[in-house]
Amino acid sequence: MSEPVFVLKVALSGDKDVWRRIAMLGNQALDELSWVIFCAFDRDDEHLYSFYFPKPGSKGRARIRDAAEYSHPACCEEGGLAFGSSPTDASEATLSSLGLKPRQKFHYLFDFGDEWWHDITVEAVDAPRERGKYPRILEKHGKSPPQYPDYDEDDE
Repeated sequence: MSEPVFVLKVALSGDKDVWRRIAMLGNQALDELSWVIFCAFDRDDEHLYSFYFPKPGSKGRARIRDAAEYSHPACCEEGGLAFGSSPTDASEATLSSLGLKPRQKFHYLFDFGDEWWHDITVEAVDAPRERGKYPRILEKHGKSPPQYPDYDEDDE
């Protein structure tokens, strides 16, 4: 049986006009999703990250605080660096293992210092599989902001 193909729309939380559509196989891990997001948004410098899967109906601060968290393997080794929690290793969680459903939303935080938040929407869990390597970037919309904006010295 071939692996299902998941299609995810990843948008910058502060700018919904900047988003990427990504396809991944069900046996690929969240760690691989982090890497393809890194590439899709033209990042230069790797950082720690976490994915957050909120409980249905949760709102406000509880949405992230009480969410299931999957983090960079180094966070798990250190006992959880993001928000003082004990996250699951993202390299061990495949998309198929997460029970994702179409229209489900979850969050991705890249760089705990600069806090690049992304909103991820599951668009498909059984898209047609095409030839070639996965994960893959299907579509880019909007220009990625620089990872480290240039600030004028006069602004400091």
